[in-house]
Amino acid sequence: MVSPALPASVLDLAPVVPVVVIEDVGDAVPLARALVAGGLPAIEVTLRTPAALEAIREIAREVPGAVVGAGTVIRPEQVGQAVAAGSRFLVSPGWTDGLLEAMRASGVPFLPGVSTASEVVALLERGVREMKFFPAQAAGGTAYLKSLSGPLPQARFCPTGGIGPDCAPDYLALPNVGCVGGSWMLPPDAVAGRDWGRVEALAREASALSAGGASALSAGGTCR
Repeated sequence: MVSPALPASVLDLAPVVPVVVIEDVGDAVPLARALVAGGLPAIEVTLRTPAALEAIREIAREVPGAVVGAGTVIRPEQVGQAVAAGSRFLVSPGWTDGLLEAMRASGVPFLPGVSTASEVVALLERGVREMKFFPAQAAGGTAYLKSLSGPLPQARFCPTGGIGPDCAPDYLALPNVGCVGGSWMLPPDAVAGRDWGRVEALAREASALSAGGASALSAGGTCR
């Protein structure tokens, strides 16, 4: 399997980016293979556990179909560690000038996190047009993002936080949303039981989501 070329934008890799917390490095490769087989090549491994960097390293080495990135990047020194481990993109829940400079200098695509219009304007002022909107549901959801599209049409987002299959299509229908992040295709019991077939099936459903795909999985656009 040939590793997919990384596009100029992380937002164009897939409609859904799985947000993965890995406790056991031994789960990293089979989990990533299941996600890729289900059509979700972009995998955000959060730097929330001691296993995260080694998990990124293993996925980068053993799963050529994956585009693995690091999430929950909150300190400048984590940027170099993540890229050295094989991260091909970076995601942060928020940003500072120091963190932004480190991500920009890394040479890989990055999505700094925002939750307010002022933060969006500040990033646009610094030449950044692609961002993570977090925590999406708690910060105003689709209504908030829709309201930003008028005055700030140049900003594009990957909303993450509280998003599930029922409302993901509503986010994807917005003109300023390129993809969404979520973990619903990784139920804790499936991961704990190493039921990679179930993960693959859920990933396949997620990969089929689009702005027009709400009817298949949703009755009203509320997240679960």
